[in-house]
Order: sequence, then C-alpha cells, then structure tokens
Amino acid sequence: MHNKVYIETEKKMKKTVEILRNELVKIRTGRANPGLVEDIKVESYGTQVPLSQLTSITVPEPRQLLIRPWDKNLLPDIEKAIQKSGLGLTPTSDGVVIRLNLPPLTEENRQNISKLVHKIGEENKIAIRNIRRQSIETIKQTKDDKEISEDDEKKMEKEIQKLTDIYVEEIDNILMSKDKEILES
Repeated sequence: MHNKVYIETEKKMKKTVEILRNELVKIRTGRANPGLVEDIKVESYGTQVPLSQLTSITVPEPRQLLIRPWDKNLLPDIEKAIQKSGLGLTPTSDGVVIRLNLPPLTEENRQNISKLVHKIGEENKIAIRNIRRQSIETIKQTKDDKEISEDDEKKMEKEIQKLTDIYVEEIDNILMSKDKEILES
C-alpha cells in the first residue's frame, strides 16, 4: 500500500510539472521558440490540425520563426490561422515559406508576461498541494481501515511532504528560469 500511494503521488506531481513546462513554452518571450506556434489549429482539408503536423518550424534567427509547410497549398490557411491566433504576429509569405518576426517586447509587456508566468506557476503549486492532500487522505483512510499502523501513517505522510517540497522547488526553479528569459530578452 505504501509504495502504491507514493508512486501514484509522484506520477501525478511529475505530470503537473510537465503540464507547466508545456504551458510556459507557449508564452512569448523576446526569443523565437517553435512552441509558440506549433499548437495553432489550421483548417486542412476540412479538419482542424495542429501547425506542427503540417509544417517544419525552425528558428533561423533569435527573433524569427520559419514555417515550411509540406503542402504549399496550405500557405493561405496557415497564414489565416496565425493571424487569428491572438499572438499579435504578422506572417509574411514568399509562396514557399512563412516568416514570423517577433518584435522586441516593451518593459511593460515583459512585466505583464512575468506576472502571467507567476500566476500559472502558483496554480501548478496549488495542484501539487492538492495532490499531497489527496494522498494524505488516502493514507489516513488506510490507517482508519486498520491496514497500516499509526507509525506507518506518520512515516508515509513525511515522505509525501518531502515529495511535495521537491516538486514545489522544481516549479520555483522553472519559474525563475522563465522569468530570467522574459526579463533578459
């Protein structure tokens, strides 16, 4: 029982951190990053398809994305999807590829993006704490059902708390790194 709760808790916490990483990739900093556009949905032959499945996305310069569709007929649809995405980027096409130039961020934009990053990070820390709470409730229930002793309960709760501390610290490190990237670029 002990290992099962611990492993399940760790799995959920890892997933929460992974979700945070994926969310932060999509947040614009001063540098070009394919993650910024790869999930944009493009109308392709009657279905909505992520941009990453229709193109190759590269970073030829620090502030530019180069989008090369595998089917040139989709260029107008890709341009429309990028314009509708709300990223505030204007695609320029030469008939073969689309270039996205990322303008430098103003100081006010940087501060707002930094606040957004910290808000997202705090939501993920809350998710980690909720996972801890659920695990501790499970441990208490097994103790109430007399499947484990009180000593085992305390030991397991300590281990879950250590795990929580590790993942909250990892989130803090991710946020510091992203904040540095936003404020420096």
